Amino acid sequence: MRHSISYTVLGVVMVLLSACATAPKKPTPLPNTQVNKLKNMRLDNRLPVPVKGVSRSQLRDTWGAARSQGRSHEGIDIMAERGTKVYSATEGLVADLRNNNLGGKVIWILGPAGTWHYYAHLDGHKRGLSVGDTVRKGDLIGYVGNTGNARHTAPHLHYGIYLNGKGRGAVNPYPYLR
Repeated sequence: MRHSISYTVLGVVMVLLSACATAPKKPTPLPNTQVNKLKNMRLDNRLPVPVKGVSRSQLRDTWGAARSQGRSHEGIDIMAERGTKVYSATEGLVADLRNNNLGGKVIWILGPAGTWHYYAHLDGHKRGLSVGDTVRKGDLIGYVGNTGNARHTAPHLHYGIYLNGKGRGAVNPYPYLR
């Protein structure tokens, strides 16, 4: 009798948990006309430094540096105080806003020529910024921090450029910012 009550209670709990579980959120589709417009644009070979108050001469090329678990650094770290404004380096579409273990609070922007621009370790996103928003070069998108696997480092922006899709075909952003 005791076991049947336990299994009945367990069954009810399982039903309640499955009923409360939310379905995975579907990614917001990006507007095709804007995506096609961006794909047909040329990526400038010189981009603005995306962190307020940081000059080109202050940048250090951290591309390819060793990282945990045998990885190499696919970007450039731009050092700045926590909360310093981060701007979009290109025109584009906000394609993803998330929080993950590696990059912490991140923003992915689909930019000219189908490039993907990755802004990581942010302290926060600009209030009201959403997937699908259009941004112009120089628009505020977030704030420097040290989230994700950078939580034990000084605040900085990790900026990456990918040529072959989101997270694929990394290239060194340093020459674009110098």
